[in-house]
Amino acid sequence: MASVSTDSELAQSLDGDFVSRHAEVNGIDLHYVIGGQGGPLFLLGGWPQTWWQFHKIMPALARHHQVIAVDLRGMGSSGKPESGYDKKTMAGDILALAHHLGHEQIDIAGHDIGAIVAYSFAANHPEAARRIALLDVLHPEESWYQFSVLPRGGRGVPWWFAFNQVRGLPEKLVEGRSRHLVDAMLDLLTADPAAIGDFDRSVYAHAYSTLEAIRAGNGWYQAFPQDIEDEKQYGFLTPPILALTSAHTYEMARAMLTRTALDAKVVKIDGSGHFLAEEQPEAVTEQLTAFFGK
Repeated sequence: MASVSTDSELAQSLDGDFVSRHAEVNGIDLHYVIGGQGGPLFLLGGWPQTWWQFHKIMPALARHHQVIAVDLRGMGSSGKPESGYDKKTMAGDILALAHHLGHEQIDIAGHDIGAIVAYSFAANHPEAARRIALLDVLHPEESWYQFSVLPRGGRGVPWWFAFNQVRGLPEKLVEGRSRHLVDAMLDLLTADPAAIGDFDRSVYAHAYSTLEAIRAGNGWYQAFPQDIEDEKQYGFLTPPILALTSAHTYEMARAMLTRTALDAKVVKIDGSGHFLAEEQPEAVTEQLTAFFGK
């Protein structure tokens, strides 16, 4: 695989004096990119990507916030232990990083796996959660066991949920060929695949090119049964919640948050597939800025 930019080089390419750093917290080495001034706003990404998925919105958010884009446990340049991929543990990672950086209360915007971690953070650490934004994914719940593996009415199925449950095989199939997986996912789940270009795809493919990285990313999915059991113990979310969704997830988000959050707003981002911050960065920035304040 061709050489790609380092995290430091990627961070320095952004407006806002961003720098790449590491911290040992909660028994894990977490990599993060930090820049800007103001209240702390943590950005948590998803599969199969890294912190870089927020690069289009970070400079604008950094005008009014200290932006901390985190590689979650198992992601990018962060540690990839054998365990700890349940989202309750991963939320504890973020709390520990916030305390490491001197923050008792933070804002979080999470996408995909990062949205599940953000939801878990709000449920388990409400005193530390000022406001929480969930981008196109909510927390696993019992209904997730009913996801179909057969397409109906022209709609695709989340085949990667099942693929990533298989232990040992994905690593052998994807190692050294991760670009094929990245392209397949981005092409399938974007409204316009051109919104995520070749350079960005190469960053993600590089991050998921090794056996260790593939195994760790799969760990997020293999922990879903534990996440579902944990969710059964959560009461109403008390921090204010903003859900930004694509057209495909709008009704699902409204239904769940009506049952689980005291103060929630759901907004559909037009013209976007799953990868909201890269497909419609201006609309996402506008919504997040209005929600988190200046």
